[in-house]
Amino acid sequence: MTAAAPAAVGTAPLLRVRGLQKWFPVTKGLFSRVVGHVKAVDGIDLDIGRGETVGLVGESGCGKTTAGRAILRLVEPTAGTVAFDGTDVRAAGAEELRALRRRMQIIFQDPYSSLNPRMTVLDIVGEALRVHGIAKGREVEDRVKDLMQQTGLLPRYINRYPHEFSGGQRQRIGIARALALQPDFIVCDEAISALDVSIQAQVINLLRDLQETRNLAYLFISHDLSVVEFLSDRVAVMYLGRIVETARSADLFRNPVHPYTRALLSAITVPDPTRERKRILLPGDPPSPLNPPKGCRFHPRCPLAELPLCSAQEPPTVKAEDGHLVQCHVEQRRLGLTPV
Repeated sequence: MTAAAPAAVGTAPLLRVRGLQKWFPVTKGLFSRVVGHVKAVDGIDLDIGRGETVGLVGESGCGKTTAGRAILRLVEPTAGTVAFDGTDVRAAGAEELRALRRRMQIIFQDPYSSLNPRMTVLDIVGEALRVHGIAKGREVEDRVKDLMQQTGLLPRYINRYPHEFSGGQRQRIGIARALALQPDFIVCDEAISALDVSIQAQVINLLRDLQETRNLAYLFISHDLSVVEFLSDRVAVMYLGRIVETARSADLFRNPVHPYTRALLSAITVPDPTRERKRILLPGDPPSPLNPPKGCRFHPRCPLAELPLCSAQEPPTVKAEDGHLVQCHVEQRRLGLTPV
């Protein structure tokens, strides 16, 4: 389990996640006997402060999206605690969870499949306003037009269907829908990965502007490290269901400690043909979350692994510097770090 750095000194975080797990059962046979579990998220800790952006990065299949959805209870967590502004999200009943939904939203990765093709923009964005009893009748239309304007859409398109918009415009509709209930926290699940580069820049700037005006907190899930560096205050690096390193964005990109983080950062494209970057190529493929390795989960691919230590013992969380946490036996010994 990974210790989380505080969101801000002296202030309670808006979101506090401890020991979060999401295991998916694997069944077999006529009677659907459970023969194992896919450990998509396997004990992560995370703090997010008000108005803060925390980036969550890692290879495809490491559990980033599942972690975001488990925090919102879009999938039910297997274990752990999620506290949002002091409220236990996992223990919340139907009415309490309904109230939390107004403050916790998500922007989905795919702007094509996440919008109902049979609903107009008015229906898509205005649905939450009606369901939560915030507005009705003409007031819904007025609020939807205002949200469209805030997200860079022309209000006169309010009665158009999703297929009449470009990919960037559809993502803006998804953002408007997420903002409709005036949330405090939004999970951005690969919110720009399906967009062209020019449109990505527009959506990134939109997210930053909205954060400044509304004091929004983001969990920004992405595999694009350049965007994460630009947007995030802090970054958490995830590998095979666990968070292996957490640090302030500038510290992580300047001085990555975990060998997996170094390998990820070495893959960032540098827009300068005269500048050389040494790429760290990891051998093999990530192990299956159905049967993760014992000890350090990264040790089968780690160029620094020391056996039998790394294969036998799970590495403790150690503090490399203020707010910089890492799980690595080798770096703990090399830097003389003590467990937190």
